[in-house]
Amino acid sequence: MSSPPVALYVHFPFCVSVCPYCDFVVYGGRAARGPANRVSQLVDALEVEIGLRGRAMSAPRTPLGSVYFGGGTPSLMSPAQVERLLAAADTAFGMGADAEITIEANPGGGERGDLAGFRAAGVNRLSVGAQSFAADELKGLGRRHAPNDIVDTVRSARRAGLANISLDLLYDVPGQTIDSWRATLAGTLALEPDHVSAYALTLDDPDLEGITGPLGDHLPLRSGARQWRERTRGEQDADRAAEMYEIADDVFAATGLRWYELSNWAQTGRASRHNLAYWMGAAWEAVGPGAHAFDGVRTRRWNAARFDGYLAALTPTDGSAAHLPPGACETTDEVTAKAERAILALRTGSGLSRQQSDRSDLSAALAWGREERLVEADESAFRLTRRGRLLSNELFSRLLPENLAPA
Repeated sequence: MSSPPVALYVHFPFCVSVCPYCDFVVYGGRAARGPANRVSQLVDALEVEIGLRGRAMSAPRTPLGSVYFGGGTPSLMSPAQVERLLAAADTAFGMGADAEITIEANPGGGERGDLAGFRAAGVNRLSVGAQSFAADELKGLGRRHAPNDIVDTVRSARRAGLANISLDLLYDVPGQTIDSWRATLAGTLALEPDHVSAYALTLDDPDLEGITGPLGDHLPLRSGARQWRERTRGEQDADRAAEMYEIADDVFAATGLRWYELSNWAQTGRASRHNLAYWMGAAWEAVGPGAHAFDGVRTRRWNAARFDGYLAALTPTDGSAAHLPPGACETTDEVTAKAERAILALRTGSGLSRQQSDRSDLSAALAWGREERLVEADESAFRLTRRGRLLSNELFSRLLPENLAPA
């Protein structure tokens, strides 16, 4: 039986321009800004989908503990549009009195949006797509902002009353050196963020993965983005990336930012409650093109990425009734579901509890992890060492059902 969602993800699929490394469902240019922009169409459709998802629930409702506006650049919405979607979520699911409400923002002055207005609308957490404090690296990544825009955005957010601010960073990017990475970390910490996410740049090909078809959750790569990725892969270095991760972990720890998930560090009490719901295997709902939801048990559902199909379902122009957008779902078997729960738990600082790990089919992989110094254990849980964080995929692959020892 599925569980009621404790979190809601709202996907905003528009950016003023699309970065060549971005794997999210994003449409750029006129769809995002200008007289022909499609933001109001999207908000109308999102409001309808939230209502339909709420009415389709069979499980008893639990007030949402978090709402996350991601993208794309959801800060291109107006505060009134954000408030409208939050009201729809409250009607459909109920909203916890202390719910964490996050909006992502690009730092550029024309893209960060009305931060004071967002705070008044109910947003209490801001995630800033900083990526780097080196101007040449930002340009190489296709970003539109400058380092000073990051500083201005964080300061403006503080003045607006947003007391919980996260910065996103990328490493192993074109032109980056150990010294420039240290400078980015220094620039980040000078702003005293409550939370930092640092991700190694990954360059997949969704077309080769077969996930860009009519019901796929990704859009086909543009030719320019594919060429950029092919060129950039040749500039990446796994050993340098590992060194950058270790440097970041040391620097963050020295300033009170505690590691709590493979790519995330936070001050005490500032870990992302929304993302923790994912890693703890809780149920979450999701709306918008390409958005993924999970029933908390074994079934994942996603909306197709194509925006026109999304609109046609939710805001039909032929007089027909609105219906849920096209998409698909998959249900894993119980063995796979258990393996996935173990992997998610090991991603976190809390680790895999002894109770969760009390299964003979996991014991061989965990024993191997301890022998290789990837895992440490105490009386309560198994946890990744820092070496284990860097080589986590080596362990996780051994936890997959096809590689598990017989129970």
